[in-house]
Amino acid sequence: DRPLEVNLKEIYETKKRFPNHAIIASLMVEPKREKWHEIVKRVQDVGVDGFELNFGCPHGMAERGMGSASGQVPELVEKQTYWVKEVAEKPVIVKLTPNITDITATAEAAVQGGADAISMINTINSLMGVDLDTWHTIPHVAGKGAHGGYCGPAVKPIALNMVAECARHPRINVPISGMGGVSSWKEAVEFMLMGATGVQVCTAVMHHGFRIIEDMVEGLHLYLDSKGIASVMDLVGKAVHRYSDWGNLDLNYKVAARINTDVCINCNKCYIACEDASHQCIDRRADATGREYLKVREEDCVGCNLCSLVCPVDGAIDMVELPRECPPMTWNERQAAISALTVSNAEAK
Repeated sequence: DRPLEVNLKEIYETKKRFPNHAIIASLMVEPKREKWHEIVKRVQDVGVDGFELNFGCPHGMAERGMGSASGQVPELVEKQTYWVKEVAEKPVIVKLTPNITDITATAEAAVQGGADAISMINTINSLMGVDLDTWHTIPHVAGKGAHGGYCGPAVKPIALNMVAECARHPRINVPISGMGGVSSWKEAVEFMLMGATGVQVCTAVMHHGFRIIEDMVEGLHLYLDSKGIASVMDLVGKAVHRYSDWGNLDLNYKVAARINTDVCINCNKCYIACEDASHQCIDRRADATGREYLKVREEDCVGCNLCSLVCPVDGAIDMVELPRECPPMTWNERQAAISALTVSNAEAK
């Protein structure tokens, strides 16, 4: 822990050197109204442009009732956000933990408490490994270990899903700052398309330094130009309407794997994956010259995509849409039709 006075001094000096850049102060405070009021006022006085309330850190501070210990309880999220808004004169962002069953519950609580925006996700509870010689956890402190916070590219799908869940929620109507595995402009665009009005980057900067931000900005500009889009804000939320629940997906939409023999290197990874872990619909064949090749029996393929995922060669396996044999029908529509038929039959009796 660093003394608050040191942080205040550095915030003041940084703002003085870079007056045209926004400084957002990250705060973790005991869940006590007077403590929040005191620290928010002191930080506010040194010139910050906003606050990010850290209700997400899963280790170290959680044991003291801060971080994710607060962020896992919607009532505490709402209450503490409200306390901050009582004295804050700058925008308040609430940073949420992914270590919870439904992040929309705490996101909605933050909105109810008056948050100007929300950010997600913080790190995920994790244990990195165990030393097979000493049986110590990795890492350990004097022979004992505890969970840490997992971050980086592997958490991107989790973060993107949580951003999308909040973006489509009817009562979560504040800007969303997305983070978790953003390592290039492409991930930044994905987060924006799924509803984030901005993104944050940490792990990638640790790996490559701050210069990576310049690469991201350049890549984003080139992408916008290629699409004829004038502003990044025109990207925000454009893919949210395509994100739905399983029960709303078309049961009769069919795709199948198709192997491009001109590109395939006959490594047999797809064959092994399909044979041992899926629907056993890839055959090993030979042409008239004896040259071996792989062929998908499309009538048996269920479109699970496993073969294309294990394939090491780009373009060797495509998932192609098959001709439609039945009209569109979702699971929810099917269940509704069954229920209606059941009622009709019961009334007929």
